[in-house]
Amino acid sequence: MKLCDLLARPATALAVAVAAAAACGNATAEQKPVYLDNSAPLEQRVEDALRRMTTEEKVAVIHAQSKFSSPGVRRLGIPELWTSDGPHGVRPDVFWDDWNQAGATNDSCVAFPALTALAATWNPSLALEYGNAIGEEARYRNKHVLLGPGVNIYRTPLNGRNFEYMGEDPYLASVLVVPYVKGVQSNGVAACVKHYALNNNELNRHTSNVSVDERALREIYLPAFKAAVDSGAWTIMGAYNLSGNEHLCHNHRFLMDILKGEWGFDGAVISDWGGVHDTDQAIRNGMDLEMGSWTNGLTSGLSNAYDNYYLAYPYLRLIKEGKVGTDELDDKVRRVLRTMFRSSMNPDGGYGSMLTPGHYATARRIGAESIVLLKNDGGILPLDPAAGKKILVVGENAIKMQTIGGGSSQLKVQREVSPLDGIRAAAGTNTVAYARGYKSEVLPPQDGMTPPQDITDNRSEAELAAEAVRMAADADVVIFVGGLNKNPGQDCEDADRTTLSLPYGQDSLIAEIARVNPNVVMVNVSGNAVAMPWLKEVPAVMQAWYLGSEAGNSMADVLFGAVNPSGKLPFTFPARLEDTPAAFYGEKAYPGIKREDEKIFDIDYTEGLLVGYRWYDTRKIRPLFPFGYGLSYTTFAYGPLKASAKEMSADGTITLTLPVTNTGSRSGAETVQLYISDRKASVARPAKELKGFSKVTLAPGETKDVTFTVDASALSFYDPATSSWVAEPGAFTATAAPSSGAKGQSVTFTLR
Repeated sequence: MKLCDLLARPATALAVAVAAAAACGNATAEQKPVYLDNSAPLEQRVEDALRRMTTEEKVAVIHAQSKFSSPGVRRLGIPELWTSDGPHGVRPDVFWDDWNQAGATNDSCVAFPALTALAATWNPSLALEYGNAIGEEARYRNKHVLLGPGVNIYRTPLNGRNFEYMGEDPYLASVLVVPYVKGVQSNGVAACVKHYALNNNELNRHTSNVSVDERALREIYLPAFKAAVDSGAWTIMGAYNLSGNEHLCHNHRFLMDILKGEWGFDGAVISDWGGVHDTDQAIRNGMDLEMGSWTNGLTSGLSNAYDNYYLAYPYLRLIKEGKVGTDELDDKVRRVLRTMFRSSMNPDGGYGSMLTPGHYATARRIGAESIVLLKNDGGILPLDPAAGKKILVVGENAIKMQTIGGGSSQLKVQREVSPLDGIRAAAGTNTVAYARGYKSEVLPPQDGMTPPQDITDNRSEAELAAEAVRMAADADVVIFVGGLNKNPGQDCEDADRTTLSLPYGQDSLIAEIARVNPNVVMVNVSGNAVAMPWLKEVPAVMQAWYLGSEAGNSMADVLFGAVNPSGKLPFTFPARLEDTPAAFYGEKAYPGIKREDEKIFDIDYTEGLLVGYRWYDTRKIRPLFPFGYGLSYTTFAYGPLKASAKEMSADGTITLTLPVTNTGSRSGAETVQLYISDRKASVARPAKELKGFSKVTLAPGETKDVTFTVDASALSFYDPATSSWVAEPGAFTATAAPSSGAKGQSVTFTLR
């Protein structure tokens, strides 16, 4: 059978074409089976493998062969490349062609706290520990590419996928993504940083065409991706949305000009599943490895879906017909081969480990350090485990598993400690009762996955609420564990929220409980900001995030004082939805305006640079809680901020130092945040911007100096006219503060 005969049979898989090509004598001596020298330098191995591959083999390795894998080159001893959803744990195995679980009994994992929680720790060393632990689990499971972390910017509190990202500030996200990536890749597992770029809403995510000015793009939305690339990330995932009317999975400007051109990225661009829409654009505009959800490139009569993806049979046919060359193909294959040699063929990654006590300890530690104490009037917290009080826990989120649902980040865990179980384990001599108070909608299994516990309750909402209020009146303390969950329309992929309000009648229930009991602790479980109309009536509020396998223990550690809270908000809590920039500018800013007779929604990032605290501080809008905010069970005092000099040159640095003292009675950690303000700029700039932070642990009465080094990059803005970063001479104010909304300690210096 001739190759031309195979090409005339569109139902034939590329794998068959490869075998047929070899059988027809089309393989040269150098293309016949060999073992490659894995000790040679990386680029030498890549070029050696590329030289030995047939055209059919090259096309085969740049598209999926199953839901989560692409073929290697068996003839050359190059194994398959297996990916796995992250970024909070290693996804369970699914069927070859189906999202449903394959029914394996050895694919449970440790669920680590969501990335909003990691961001709330403001702790790069924990980010490294997190990445290393999840990388070890991926390596043990023979997963070569972990699909995470996510670093899309928190632009609107309605985005259903915000819980997977690292907050609203590009500097914070940039600092934390680097150690996460390094930790994962130290195990020979590629981090796949996503979703590049401007994927800031789930509503209409496949059809949103984003317009953003160049300064906002460079100063807000790209820095974390660039930091990941500069740190050596091996893969990047393209986004679903469009910009400049081109899908981000084959967008020439973003993939070719910026990522591979300006930044020099040498790894592979992997499509989001189903994110490729056109063969010619995918060939020319920088897509390297096409992955998919269903049958993307399949046309009527073709039986092999994967071999008919856009970068599969359609690409091969164009090559054979002489309509396209192979330069782009070779570049794609080089990038995929680099990923393979760095991961699936990396002998230095070790064997990994799974479900270890150390991994659970990491999850618990990150969870506890991420919790943000938002309010603590009267010192109601921490609770005394020896007080012998009657504690009532209220809320569905006290018993509901949060590792199930949410989209592709859902996990099959070995265990998940519920908040109720964690509280009971830590309660000591206190008695702990439970009332559900409210219930969410019952959802069908997602991808064949259902929670192991049945929390069905057939009582009415009124009955549940009445029971909770009645029991609250008889309790000494009420811990209300509520918030959002991972159901569609809340913190969940492929949908956005429609309101800041808590669902399922929680706002009215909390208010009712506060009327009958003055000692209410609200524990808000969410990956997004929520409204708090009951805030004045509730003395204590904690922001607890999705905390993974050790959720209940992490919460209890903070509630009962085993851990002093040190989390800081990675995004602003607005007082009203109308106060947010995306809402302020109306439909054109979010969710976009639908084009006539088209499916495309045009979204204009009208607010430009003024995202998050930049908006609130510059426009002088008071939020509910500012970016960087978080209380402690102790107190801290900041001494004066001093600069090493009054002036600095454009190629120099200046050192800023201030003493921080623990003025309370408990050991604790404080995150000192450094904000820079340009006193007089030739362009519009935010009131201030985060340019440094340092987390310092202090014993009672202890003082430590916190030091920051500032260079011109901290003073710069992006100039589209020159395509460069510019630090204008003039006066700048540096402020060290516990949050973006605090006055802090300031000093002014001049750039000459």
